[in-house]
Amino acid sequence: MPPATVYDVASKANVSISTVSRVLNSPEKVNQTTRVRVQSAIDELSFVPKAEAAVRARRGNGRIGVLAPFFSYPSFVQRLRGVAAAVANSPYELVIYNVDSSQRRDGYLASLPVTRRLDGLIVMALPFDDTAADRLVSHELETVLIECSHPVGSKLRTYFSSIEIDDRAGGRLAGEYLIRKGPQRCAFIGDTALPDYGIRPSDWRLAGYREALFAAGVPLPKQYIVLSPQNLKDARAAGHQLLDLPEPPTAIFAASDTLALGILKAARERGIAVPGELAVIGFDDLDISDYIGLTTIRQPLEESGRVAMDLLLARLTDRSRPIQRINLPLTLIARETA
Repeated sequence: MPPATVYDVASKANVSISTVSRVLNSPEKVNQTTRVRVQSAIDELSFVPKAEAAVRARRGNGRIGVLAPFFSYPSFVQRLRGVAAAVANSPYELVIYNVDSSQRRDGYLASLPVTRRLDGLIVMALPFDDTAADRLVSHELETVLIECSHPVGSKLRTYFSSIEIDDRAGGRLAGEYLIRKGPQRCAFIGDTALPDYGIRPSDWRLAGYREALFAAGVPLPKQYIVLSPQNLKDARAAGHQLLDLPEPPTAIFAASDTLALGILKAARERGIAVPGELAVIGFDDLDISDYIGLTTIRQPLEESGRVAMDLLLARLTDRSRPIQRINLPLTLIARETA
């Protein structure tokens, strides 16, 4: 049977050729119902665009893609720094794809394997379903995951190497550290409800924190839990909200260093001594955290990017290398704020 053409795909999906082209090249510009219908036709017909078929015949085009959400988060910048450092001496260039919606995520995961403009892909903190996983595997787009893993269920065996941390254990580290410091009124500030296309590490960090406090008989009342967007202005407002309570907390664990910085700003504005009257712990260990003396849970941000790229490059060189699931350790870094 001759290979399928774009006309075959358009006919099967009952759309125009230009719509097929948009699904392949700008999937975010096509409504979800149409995009899914076209992608199903592409999968069923095993369609490969002519230009990309030629690329496959040449075995490579010198590009590695990174799918990443939350570009405004400093933690993602540090991860990307690790990715870039690891690829610097390789023959590949990086292509960064910013994901700001579930439609954009699904569009990229549908089109990139088919168009084959990339030799490999790193996916940061973006869980995806079995259909997307099958497509990556069937089109042989080598993929490594950071901060998530696949499968989430039991349908598929593990097809992708992954670099992960235990967010729940990080929350326990923070809680146990505060408990060792003596009696505290403990509070938590975390992310507001995150979009449905990303992971939710704040929830797991809170769960671990709550476990540590519960084990020590320390309450965590509902009013001591506040959520904030990931920016300094809103985190500062959330800090004031906690400090306005009739019995304000004497210790706050923030789900990120950015949130912790906002709390420190609020405390300074009120003349509250840190750590004498208020202990503050963050999460991430951003570059700035050392300069301001922030006690925090360090996750190896740059290392996670570097290790992910190393695994990807190794698999691109030798596809027989085993799939690996690596859990990087977390460390509590005690500084001046707690």
